Amino acid sequence: MPLVPVPAKQLLSSLSEGSSVSDWQTIDFFNDQSLVNDPYPYFEQLRDECPVLALPHLGVVAVTGYDELMDVYRDTETFSSCNSVVGPFATFPVPLEGDDVSDVVDRYRDQLPMHEHMVTMDPPDHTRERALLMRLLTPKRLRDNEAFMWRLADQQLNEFVADGHCEFISAYAQPFAMLVVADLLGVPEDDHRRFREGFGLMSSGPGQVGGDHERSVGENPLSWLDDWFAGYIEDRRREPRQDVLTHLATSTYPDGSTPDVLSVVRTATFLFAAGQETTARLLAVALKYLCERPELQDELRADRERIPDFIEEALRMESPVKADFRLARRTTEVGGVDIPAGTPVMLLNGAANRDPRRFECPAEFQVDRPNAQSHIAFGRGAHSCPGGPLARVEARVSLERILDRMHDIRLSEEHHGTASDRRYHYEPTWVLRGLTKLHLEFTPGEGDR
Repeated sequence: MPLVPVPAKQLLSSLSEGSSVSDWQTIDFFNDQSLVNDPYPYFEQLRDECPVLALPHLGVVAVTGYDELMDVYRDTETFSSCNSVVGPFATFPVPLEGDDVSDVVDRYRDQLPMHEHMVTMDPPDHTRERALLMRLLTPKRLRDNEAFMWRLADQQLNEFVADGHCEFISAYAQPFAMLVVADLLGVPEDDHRRFREGFGLMSSGPGQVGGDHERSVGENPLSWLDDWFAGYIEDRRREPRQDVLTHLATSTYPDGSTPDVLSVVRTATFLFAAGQETTARLLAVALKYLCERPELQDELRADRERIPDFIEEALRMESPVKADFRLARRTTEVGGVDIPAGTPVMLLNGAANRDPRRFECPAEFQVDRPNAQSHIAFGRGAHSCPGGPLARVEARVSLERILDRMHDIRLSEEHHGTASDRRYHYEPTWVLRGLTKLHLEFTPGEGDR
């Protein structure tokens, strides 16, 4: 069945002044560098044309509307997550033909990259593996982990706060986020430096704009982490101890069966990688907005209860996940648009979080926005990010300690330009949205001078 889009309107003049973004019909989301630093005018073009729109590249249908995106997230029977990470570059050994390709997806999905991780699984496999993960995220474990966060925040700040300047992502956001998840999973503190070095040696992330997609989608960027956690799990199964890793190694599925070592390892490593990536990006964008709106610094110091609202609005404005994908198992329709079976459906969370039908004045940062918590930065439905609550606590703890120990926090004009000519650089990927660097200057608190 052919795609039948809503009748096209004349493109609105929604592009920001001076933007290099061209007509959506000619620009290639997966290869055009002009979308890296500011994709939002492009997202607006797509949504103005139609919230569910067939793109001219790779047979992709882009979903930019809030309600339409929610419909896809919630329908796991129609939309498979098998291509969640690699999008349209997921290829099957046989054609996807007919009005229902479920059999082909189920038969050959294990040939797709990252098939072994729960992010690409569908129920009931996803349900079973997620249940294993949630047995680790118990209220007691999360409380213990928060106590570690308060100590870690000061430990990281101690490394640079007296200097009065830093590159925030490498000095604080990345090591803090990584070590929080390491503690949550019970990685011995003696091995924390080993993990910091390992993440520092990681190759570029997935979905590089203009990259060699055929090569990159065949790689598992978490393979080195799988090996390390396999050693932990095998050791704890041989010799159980009174520690979190032993609890991880001996956890069972809801039916009482014992997962094989690889299943436990992949649960741990995906949480490890995804958790630190998401939180590091959230922390960076939170500090960016604190610098751009310096009056908020004193306001949040005076009223700490507003910090959670500030975090939600930061997540809405700059969603860490730029594009998530689903594959239509059967011919269906979303938002009045027909979608053939086998179509890769691109869910643009950052676009949905700026849908004016859902959020008033969506391009404005409003700390007290009444419906900010309805954003979709962490997805929705069965695949909603299980680490979302953890990321929120990490951000709250970090902001409280940063505001206590750093005053007059501002952007380095040497690196980011003046207020009238700001310069930021973002990761060149179509999967994630995150700053590469954030150079700050500040006045240390009295106890740190």
